[in-house]
Amino acid sequence: MKSKNKSLAKSVRWYRKWHRYIAMSLLVFIAIISLSGILLAWKDELQLKPPSEKSANTNLELLPLSKIETIAVNHIKDTNLDTTINRIDYRPRKGIAKVRFETHFTELQIDCYTGKILSEKTRTADIIEMIHEGSIVDFLFNSESKSVKLIYSSLIGFGLLFLSFSGFWLWKKPKQIKKNKF
Repeated sequence: MKSKNKSLAKSVRWYRKWHRYIAMSLLVFIAIISLSGILLAWKDELQLKPPSEKSANTNLELLPLSKIETIAVNHIKDTNLDTTINRIDYRPRKGIAKVRFETHFTELQIDCYTGKILSEKTRTADIIEMIHEGSIVDFLFNSESKSVKLIYSSLIGFGLLFLSFSGFWLWKKPKQIKKNKF
């Protein structure tokens, strides 16, 4: 029984050592992921993304998507930002189209009936999301490969899995050792 307890104690010491090393090395990243996750959960309440506008002109004919794209590109040209569009979120029931761009976080909301720009805001929630998943580094360095995001997510994921397992082990094994003594 004594040799079994020695073996368990040795195992616990090994897990405690590695639990500490991994936790200390991932501490900053876990804090970043936790804080950005909280902000993402509260993004609507904190108004980190632009609220959706609504068109007042619902009796007119909807503009074609190509016309909305042209309006967005011409408006962004005037601000000297890149005009490459990432996506257009077309919402005919609300009478708006949300236009988001590839290399900056500007969102234009355009009236689908008149072509008037209803809102031009920065999508802060998108920046926070990129920080949360690690793709902000790929974005800042204009990397197409998304390799930093994959490495970052994998290291953090495996690190947290190990910390979960070793934390459970560090809780359970001393109880076994105590039980074996009696």
